[in-house]
Amino acid sequence: MMLAGCTNKGAVSGSAAGSGAGTGANARTVRMGTMMTEDFLPGWVAAKEQMFPASVNVEVTEFQSAQELSAAVTAGEIDMAMTDPQVSASLTAGGTPVRMRWIALGSTPQQGIFGIMVGPDSAIKTADQLRGASIGVGSNTVPEYVMDKLLEIQGIGEGDFTKEEIKKMPVRFEMMTSGKVDAAALPNSLLELGKINGCTVIMNDAQDSDGQNLSQSVVVVREAFEDEEGGRDAVADVARGWDLAAQAINSDPESYRDLLIEKTNLADPLKKTYPIAEYPASAKPTCDMIQPQLDWMLARGYLKNALFFDEQTGEFGPVK
Repeated sequence: MMLAGCTNKGAVSGSAAGSGAGTGANARTVRMGTMMTEDFLPGWVAAKEQMFPASVNVEVTEFQSAQELSAAVTAGEIDMAMTDPQVSASLTAGGTPVRMRWIALGSTPQQGIFGIMVGPDSAIKTADQLRGASIGVGSNTVPEYVMDKLLEIQGIGEGDFTKEEIKKMPVRFEMMTSGKVDAAALPNSLLELGKINGCTVIMNDAQDSDGQNLSQSVVVVREAFEDEEGGRDAVADVARGWDLAAQAINSDPESYRDLLIEKTNLADPLKKTYPIAEYPASAKPTCDMIQPQLDWMLARGYLKNALFFDEQTGEFGPVK
């Protein structure tokens, strides 16, 4: 059920990861933050190969947790960030409004896959057998949203299984493989690792989402930064460099495998075989993608007040 409206109206915590340095005397510094995931590969490529225009000096900082990244955005230490719609909405609701500027991964269901996996000794073989199961997941995360929606499509409601709160992905993965939980909601890198170790993907959002595009990662900008003089031009320049890098990756993905391995700490068994994603260029989040996530957050109590997403401005607004 649609709960909120949508409109088309018009270094301890992080480590410096290098920069795409502008050479112009008046280059605008743009501080970008990211988790060490494949979603940010175009940003790393653009910085390394100097694809960002000379008008901007892009400084990239890598964070070990989403909480640390969010704290840096809230403190004004980061101007732009690669994150997800749920974090973006939470930042805005918490008093640090951000605009979602483009999709990092997830313009199609085949990009940025999430799914539900069971261990090598599990008797669970079908989605319906997840009824009564314990599923490891982190609250108010993309894996939880995707899990809920995939199970809902199968007619499995919230009371039909048990959510086990396991925030740390490696711990969640280990508990699933060892049988301490019946299943786990995981991102693609761990789904691929699990397959190598004899685990089984029961559902994922590339194949089992009934045509819905459930998950996206996005690049956001603090409204306060973008509204400064020259801010919008700087964001547009960053987008140009990002798109060039995305196109370069898509043209020859294997030439960027070493950088992907370096930046994302892929597990050894995946380093040579992990599929490099096709990255969208100039793809904008749409209301159809984002509004269901906001409604889910409200229903789960992760938002106190309903929000709508304006796909023309990239902003969140209160439902009145």
